[in-house]
Amino acid sequence: MDSLNNPYELSVGVPSVEVFRRLRTDAGLSDKDPEAVTLALPNTWHGVVLHHEGEPIGMGRIIGDGGTTFQIVDMCVNPAHQGRGLGKRLMAALTEELERRAPATAYVSLIADGPARFLYEKFGFADTATHDSIGMYRVIGKPPGASRPPAQL
Repeated sequence: MDSLNNPYELSVGVPSVEVFRRLRTDAGLSDKDPEAVTLALPNTWHGVVLHHEGEPIGMGRIIGDGGTTFQIVDMCVNPAHQGRGLGKRLMAALTEELERRAPATAYVSLIADGPARFLYEKFGFADTATHDSIGMYRVIGKPPGASRPPAQL
């Protein structure tokens, strides 16, 4: 698409705490405690924010130890802007940075909610269950055995 006619701009970085929380809830993801977000954002290994005419409308982050293990998190696009290839644009930016800077032996994971798996598969991600692994999670503050549906992560 011609960049002069493209109203979307991708920038490297992370949003403010307030914008982070808004982007997540606008996209149907769970809200996060402001204090937790304040701790989390500076620990981003690489992040991208998508703007539409100057307004943040999407984001994605990579977290991890910087060497062996990385996780793609907080992938979201405001529903009013979905269906335009913007999730693909965010993933391309994140995976390009991983390929550029992460060691070749690094393990990269993510949690795919619903049809998002089809986007992630285009970037080489595979279902762990087919490799005799299973993804697991626990929400701190919930007693063992209590769970929250994966879409609420």
